Amino acid sequence: MSESSAYRLEDQVGFLLRLANQRHVAIFQAHAPFGLTPTQFAAMVKVAELGACPQNELGRRTKMDVATIKGVVDRLVEKGLVKVAGDPSDRRRKIVALSDAGVAAMPELRRFGAQVSELTLESLSEDERSVLLRLVARLS
Repeated sequence: MSESSAYRLEDQVGFLLRLANQRHVAIFQAHAPFGLTPTQFAAMVKVAELGACPQNELGRRTKMDVATIKGVVDRLVEKGLVKVAGDPSDRRRKIVALSDAGVAAMPELRRFGAQVSELTLESLSEDERSVLLRLVARLS
C-alpha cells in the first residue's frame, strides 16, 4: 500500500465526528425554540438542573470557557430566559437563575432536546444508539 493511500480522510474519526456534529446542529437549528443555539440550550438545561448557580460554575458544568459562558448568559438574559444577580457573599461573582419565562419554557425545551436526539439517531437501532452514546462518552 502506498503512503498516499494509507490515510483516507473519510475514514478518520475527526472527520466523521465533524460530519455527525454538523448533521446534529442542522437538525437542532431547524427546530430550535426561542432561537436558541446549542450552547444556550445546554446552559438553560443545566441551570434548570442545578438551580441558581454561579456563572463560573455553570461554565464548568457545561464545559464552556469564561468568555463563552459570559456571552451565552448575556444572550439568554436578552431573551428574557435567565436572570443574573450579584452574589451577596462575593460581589465579583454573578449568580445565574432561570427567569419566570425560562421556568415556563423548560417543558418545551426538554421535549425539544429529546426530539433532536431522536432525529439525530433515527437511522440507528436501539442497540447501535446505546453503543454509540457509550463510546462517544468514553472519548469525551
